[in-house]
Amino acid sequence: MKTFRLDEIVRPNIAHLIPYSSARNEYSGQDAIFFDANENPFNRPYNRYPDPFHTDLKKKISGLKGVEVSRIFAGNGSDEAIDLLIRAFCIPGIDHIVVPKPSYGMYEVCASINDVKVHKVLLNNDFSLNPEKILQITNKNSKLIFICSPNNPTGNSFADDDILYLLKEFHGIIILDEAYIDFAPNGGFLKYLPEHPNLVILQTFSKAWGMAGIRLGFAFAESSVINILNKIKYPYNVSGLTQNAALEMLERSMEKEMWVRSILNQKMVLQKALEQFKFVRKIYPSDANFFLVKVDNPVAIYNFLESEKLIVRNRSKMPLCEGCLRITVGTEVENKMLIDRLTEYQEVISNIK
Repeated sequence: MKTFRLDEIVRPNIAHLIPYSSARNEYSGQDAIFFDANENPFNRPYNRYPDPFHTDLKKKISGLKGVEVSRIFAGNGSDEAIDLLIRAFCIPGIDHIVVPKPSYGMYEVCASINDVKVHKVLLNNDFSLNPEKILQITNKNSKLIFICSPNNPTGNSFADDDILYLLKEFHGIIILDEAYIDFAPNGGFLKYLPEHPNLVILQTFSKAWGMAGIRLGFAFAESSVINILNKIKYPYNVSGLTQNAALEMLERSMEKEMWVRSILNQKMVLQKALEQFKFVRKIYPSDANFFLVKVDNPVAIYNFLESEKLIVRNRSKMPLCEGCLRITVGTEVENKMLIDRLTEYQEVISNIK
């Protein structure tokens, strides 16, 4: 088992950084007349800077997730946390991250923007993790391993034992992206957080909560890691509008659960319908709100659906995803439209043959 020491992997300049102190850092109360932040006194409440600590929001999330407030970071989508983690722990031009492939593309994009190399490890043919192969390509400059589970675009969850093994054997930080965890049958990894100081879990309001438009994501981690992210984030990184919208949505959590049940029910209906098409070669097991579907001639199907204003994602150029489309589960009406158009496509190609 490797020993994890945060002071050995954080960038020295970040460790010694004195963060910017905003007006709301110095006074966080509400019942006052503010002459300190050079705000316009008119157009309330939008004239005031939002809470930089996201206090009410984090308290609500803490109660919902069973995680202490000190272990919660709120950001402009999960992408902000991804970028900040790379900036905090990877020295440009020297350090690197490790990413299983295929996976979510922003890990690699954020690394490239920060001049941080990416070491890629192919998943097994069944899309499972190969933890031994991941560890074999790591060295002293391997600071972060990004794992998306359920994985995008494959849809499958990785085995708990494989992730736990990496947490024990890797000297750096494991970032577990759980954007789709609300659709999965298992409860995710938050329960393991107290035992693993090198674990960071990402979750988002963009999927199950139906709020991709407000751009809100969370990182859950050891408080010392959260302190570093808070140190380097922009002072007012989550707008007041976003915080208020999220708080309102959290009061409607039963509605979110209803949406998840509806999506999972429609997922079964959609899968049965897709299985009937002759051009569908395989539907991969999915714990998310989408399917990876192997088809004959994915470009032709994509173009046909696009002409009907039905947009799927062509993932056939990604490793191990040759011939695959990624299809998100919609409403009952939307799914029927998709199946009707695919039925029409099948009739067209049958007539050509």
